[in-house]
Amino acid sequence: MASLKDMRVRIASTKATQKITKAMQMVAASKLRRAQVAAEAARPYAERMDTVLGNIAASVAGLDSAPALLRGSGNDKVHLLVVCTAERGLCGAFNSSIVRLARERANQLAGEGKTVKFLCVGRKGFEQLRRMYEKQIVEVIELRGVRNIGFAQAQMVADKITALFDAGAFDVATLFFSRFKSVISQIPTAQQIIPPVFDGRAADGAAASYEYEPEEVDSLDELRSRNIAVQVFRALLENAASEQGARMSAMDNATRNAGDMIDRLTMKYNRSRQAMITKELIEIISGAEAL
Repeated sequence: MASLKDMRVRIASTKATQKITKAMQMVAASKLRRAQVAAEAARPYAERMDTVLGNIAASVAGLDSAPALLRGSGNDKVHLLVVCTAERGLCGAFNSSIVRLARERANQLAGEGKTVKFLCVGRKGFEQLRRMYEKQIVEVIELRGVRNIGFAQAQMVADKITALFDAGAFDVATLFFSRFKSVISQIPTAQQIIPPVFDGRAADGAAASYEYEPEEVDSLDELRSRNIAVQVFRALLENAASEQGARMSAMDNATRNAGDMIDRLTMKYNRSRQAMITKELIEIISGAEAL
């Protein structure tokens, strides 16, 4: 049985941990609002970019002059999984849920005889994936030290993806991130970006008629790479909001658990102390009666 001193040390240690988790919760809450606003503001632009590109793609479908990033390489033998995670932990299942989705896709593709490669954006995803797929990770992009995610970081990632595609390193690229829904709900998402997959409204071309100047193929040369950067930028912003929401929820649970542990330890300490005092009183009374 632990001594009273050991229990006092443990109670003090748990209280110190509770202060840390409470502070981290408050910091995450302060960052969440700004990250949420940025993620929600990026959604309409990314969706509209996808729609415009889908309309242009429908008009040039089947043309050999269409950019390779749009029509793909014509094969699907080599898949690049772009896994976007956080640089830090202590955010619940945020990182592991994204990695789990990517791992499931990788196992599925491997079962179909496909070759799988990984491009990790974020240190935590790399740390988990290297246990099983270290030789398949082509590059790791760390965003450590970047306080506010900007378009420059997304453009850097997009340039890496485009360079790998131009070098023939893969045929299909899929982006993995966590879409922010609420503080307690983040949805792991997989989005194919090369060749892009458009929804029915974007691809059917029936909703509206557009005239382009310059011509569609010339417009695609500019939009094809920009669309990848925009989709990566949206994924990074969604991840930033999801990370803060997950961290806020995880630290709140940790603070509550620390409080419950402190209550249990305090009760145990008081009972042990009372039992020790009672024992000493009994020994004093017994000794006095013996005299």
